[in-house]
Parts: sequence; C-alpha cells; structure tokens
Amino acid sequence: MLKTNDLPHITFHDLRHTNASLMLASGVSSKVAGNRLGHSKVSITLDLYSHVLESVDRETAEKIDMLIKNNTNTMKVLKR
Repeated sequence: MLKTNDLPHITFHDLRHTNASLMLASGVSSKVAGNRLGHSKVSITLDLYSHVLESVDRETAEKIDMLIKNNTNTMKVLKR
C-alpha cells in the first residue's frame, strides 16, 4: 500500500520521535514531554532530544535579542 501510494515507511518509533521533537520545539517543558513519553527521569529526555533543545535555545536567544533591541528603541523614544 505504501509503494502504491508513494508514501514513506514510517515506524511507530519514528512517530514517537517526531512527537517528542515537536513537543520540545514548540516549548513544552522537557519534564512534561518526558512524562508523556514515559521516561522515568527528565535526563533521559534531555539526553535523547538535546538536538531539539539546542534549536529552541537558539530561538530563545533571538527572541531575547529582539526584546532588548525593541526595548532600547522604546526607551530612546521615551527619553525624547
């Protein structure tokens, strides 16, 4: 059926990994994600999905940078 419809072979493990990655990438805490995945310790989640958290960390830094830049511009306008 997959070949007939030109669909990729996806395992349940692939779906689980995608679910975990999407949760973490969307900002769900690693504790909550780990609980939903059935991990006994949050360190398991952090070890397995650290690559996702690195991209979230980068996005967070960019958001903070924008807030600082916007706040600096706002303060300049207010001081006038």
